Amino acid sequence: MSGNEEAAALEAGRLLFAGPCEFVYSQTSLAALPPAELPEVAFAGRSNVGKSSLINALTGRHALARASSTPGRTQQLNFFRLAGRLMLVDLPGYGYAKAPKADVARWTELVMDYLRGRPGLLRVCLLIDARHGIKENDIAAIKLLDRAAVVYQAVLTKIDKQKPAALAAVADETRRTLARHPAAHPDVILTSAETGAGMAELRAALAALALPG
Repeated sequence: MSGNEEAAALEAGRLLFAGPCEFVYSQTSLAALPPAELPEVAFAGRSNVGKSSLINALTGRHALARASSTPGRTQQLNFFRLAGRLMLVDLPGYGYAKAPKADVARWTELVMDYLRGRPGLLRVCLLIDARHGIKENDIAAIKLLDRAAVVYQAVLTKIDKQKPAALAAVADETRRTLARHPAAHPDVILTSAETGAGMAELRAALAALALPG
């Protein structure tokens, strides 16, 4: 991508995410979801990886998505309409959560059902904690997305919590792991909801999937 093309992509991302963003609905059942009205981008990852915080940082709204330090707070599929051009979907975290095992199993199944069976889902942002890298339950999600042929892009979160050398090692290992998977997007985006790092790049990537303005 040339310098002019990159600048145009960044500006398109800025304009899209500067538009109105509103909560639309929550659902606990895939069967209860209405048909997709817009292209959808979902945010998936382990419990407490920072999905809600990332959505809030992306949209510049501090309380759009409900963020908590308690793993397992998000327990539904939460939909947010962005500028009438793109739907953002905040998914429950999979894996460890401070909740009864039966509840964790129920919403993990909901996430997996959505990822493999939702028409209109154009991309999954697979959030990976930069302090820990890809874990076993991330691999399970990756394999499911490969089978469903849903494009997913790794987004490292909480990079402000990691030292530069360790962060570089995690990013490199993430790229090497994903290079072996057919549905993985080649670019890994490094982000921090605290500092805003990587937000412009992620906005630009997602703006390319939105309906024309």
